Amino acid sequence: MAMSHYLMRSLLFLPGNQEKFCLKAATLPADGTVIDLEDSVPDSEKPAARTMMSEHAPLLAKTGAVWVRVNAHQSTHFAADIAAVTATSAIGGLMLPKVESVDDLREIDAVLARSEAEHGRAAGSLRLLLIIESAKAAWLAYDLATASPRVESLCFGGARDGDLMADLGADWSNDGAAMLHARQRVLLAARAAGCKTPLDGVFADLRDVEGYERDTRLSRSLGYRGRTVVHPSQIEPANRIYAPTPDEIVTSRKLLESFEIAAASGRASTVFEGRMIDVAMANAARAVLSAAEITTRDRNSS
Repeated sequence: MAMSHYLMRSLLFLPGNQEKFCLKAATLPADGTVIDLEDSVPDSEKPAARTMMSEHAPLLAKTGAVWVRVNAHQSTHFAADIAAVTATSAIGGLMLPKVESVDDLREIDAVLARSEAEHGRAAGSLRLLLIIESAKAAWLAYDLATASPRVESLCFGGARDGDLMADLGADWSNDGAAMLHARQRVLLAARAAGCKTPLDGVFADLRDVEGYERDTRLSRSLGYRGRTVVHPSQIEPANRIYAPTPDEIVTSRKLLESFEIAAASGRASTVFEGRMIDVAMANAARAVLSAAEITTRDRNSS
């Protein structure tokens, strides 16, 4: 599992057949974009969406990572999607919907390997984000996450009235309780598989601004470190909430200093601000400081 070298606090979905949204996205502070060739594009417009994707991906890549949500591998559009994505060097990877089988994922890996060779791309250069949007996929999330070295992360597909909600037979609530177990299971699988940026899914109620912020804070507290968003207004809260806070950064630096002083004197633990800390807490502090460094580098380069 390769470590992400870029932020994914906010990945903005863009309908692949809407040029104005692609042009607008290039001016927005999202960490990355997901050009959608699947649900938001009617069948009759999918060929045009592939062309538009190839045209606009280089511009979008100047501001962040570009992903493409292709049509499901069982669909008649999948082969054409893969060919168009592989031929566009600015695209870093695919967001795969409706993946439920390790065998299917390995087959997709092989298809990508052949397409990379045909288009002169480096082997394994196309990364994968897997959308977990069924009960079966949630149950097998760890197996899916470890089925291919291409898998960058999992994305919890818990959108209101989406496939996972329907599959579970859950009733929706904006407090996040309806699918909390599935949400935690996907997070646990992603972390166990070594994913550095587990991704939460869409919060579709654009009018519930406070609810979106509450849900994003809950998401971060569970362990997610980014999410897909569907409107520009959702970018800033996601970037802010998933980033380390100033207090967390200061505390992490002080904790690490205390631990390193103890380690230099031959001790593997010490007391910091009234609590016992050891190597696990030191590693957690290092992770906070690393995330802060990436956030600052990204802000300075934008």
